[in-house]
Amino acid sequence: MLSVIIPACNEEGYIGACLTALFESHAIPGGAEAIVVANGCRDNTADRARAMANAARAAGWGFQVLDLAEGGKPKALNAGDRAASGATRAYLDADVIVSPAVMADLAHVLNGDSPLYAGATPRIPRARSAITRAYARFWLRLPFARSVAPGYGLFAVNAAGRARWGEFPAIISDDTFVRLQFTPAERVQVASLYDWPMIEGFAALARVRRRQDAGVAEIDRLYPGLSDRDGKTPLTKINLAKLALQDPVGFATYAAVSLAVRLGGSGGWTRGR
Repeated sequence: MLSVIIPACNEEGYIGACLTALFESHAIPGGAEAIVVANGCRDNTADRARAMANAARAAGWGFQVLDLAEGGKPKALNAGDRAASGATRAYLDADVIVSPAVMADLAHVLNGDSPLYAGATPRIPRARSAITRAYARFWLRLPFARSVAPGYGLFAVNAAGRARWGEFPAIISDDTFVRLQFTPAERVQVASLYDWPMIEGFAALARVRRRQDAGVAEIDRLYPGLSDRDGKTPLTKINLAKLALQDPVGFATYAAVSLAVRLGGSGGWTRGR
């Protein structure tokens, strides 16, 4: 059985579309369930999720909504894990839209005894902001975005893979932490697509990038050597220059956001979208 755990904080505008797409998934051998973990919400996320119960039932999915008073993604992930019945686990952001083949394909590749981490193929929908469009265009050319199963917005593990760690630790970057529990040879990516929206506007991009950098630094500090498993291709100055020549506007936007991050500012929580 596949359990899909969806942490959601103030996602009333997105959770319905996320679940609608999920319940339109192709049939999954062994069955599937979705667990929405509303955490610290000040909006109607939990009610919007509960309104999808009939759609879940019609699709043959198990479904439950947990409503936690306290926010925090790691706590939400742990609560979802405790409620889950499936041996195979997928962790899905509430603003992600999966294509119908994603979950069935993930369940298929994770059907084995060896520890595996899997992802689908991310796609960034066209942003409203020209700044975000330029940034996203360049970002998608960077080594991390081109690595196998980068895991942003969606990742999945089989039972042996889930045994690699206990509870989700109280850290910034849960997806990076999980991904680095696996060597590059233990990561697989299916061809089916999912949409992961990028946040809009220069200031928001800088806030998210600052948080991402802080998350990586936190993992390096708390788990020395874990980043050695990353396996991404190094970004050399020559390769960066080639990318800049191919897309000077995208490079300029990316460089400006990077400079804003270096100049400092608040490193508090912010969502990726």
